[in-house]
Amino acid sequence: MGVMSRGPLHHVELWVPDLARAVASLGWLLEALGYQQNQDWPNGRSWQLGPTYLVVEQSPALTSGTHDRLHPGLNHLAFHAGTTAETDQLVAEAQRHGWTLLFPGRHPHAGGPDSYAGYLANADGFEVELVAST
Repeated sequence: MGVMSRGPLHHVELWVPDLARAVASLGWLLEALGYQQNQDWPNGRSWQLGPTYLVVEQSPALTSGTHDRLHPGLNHLAFHAGTTAETDQLVAEAQRHGWTLLFPGRHPHAGGPDSYAGYLANADGFEVELVAST
């Protein structure tokens, strides 16, 4: 395998309080976006798309059972979601898989008049932004 250039994201690891809930919401979303399940072990799972993978793990080293996107640390993950129609469909489907639409009064322009995206949060407080191509 050739040498990878510097800079592209290699992976993200999210520690979650409940693996089953994370698989139901984050796993569903990742697969809907084209990620393939890559690894599976008793405390975690990973999905990969190209050279990048995302891990969810219910680590025994967790020091808290809650995530707060408004505290220092990760606020949200943003994913390219396709066309505006594809983004709308994904946002609608996500709400049947444990996601809640954030900022519904400003959707799909909560990021400003020049953006088109769905902002979603799951039961554990993780936020994703599904960004439509323009």
